[in-house]
Amino acid sequence: MKKVLMLAAIAALAFTGAAKAEGDPVKGEAVFKKCKACHQVGPDAKNGVGPMQNGIVGRAAGSVPDFKYSTALTEAGAKGLIWDEANLDKYLADPRGFLPGNKMAFVGLKKEDERANVIAYLKTLK
Repeated sequence: MKKVLMLAAIAALAFTGAAKAEGDPVKGEAVFKKCKACHQVGPDAKNGVGPMQNGIVGRAAGSVPDFKYSTALTEAGAKGLIWDEANLDKYLADPRGFLPGNKMAFVGLKKEDERANVIAYLKTLK
């Protein structure tokens, strides 16, 4: 009986540690201000230094029309890289480490809660 309880406790800790908190899109909009120098969002969004970000969650990497991506990003998209929440989290934490050879000069968002909030915000943009 003790072994069963111990295993259940370990499983519960592992599960809660692995689960990421849902982000707050309102806070994410504020954090996204760091991104606005290069990326636009919203109904009138256009490509700029970086591609517009409407609909990024669930989209294939390197697929925004009329944006000149790096070869690394275009090839990653052709090989099946999808900007799901997990990949966005890794990319936003360390863009060059996640995808060497990409053009994004931003050093990344080091705080997990900031990344979760930005991703929650991006999910609201269709």
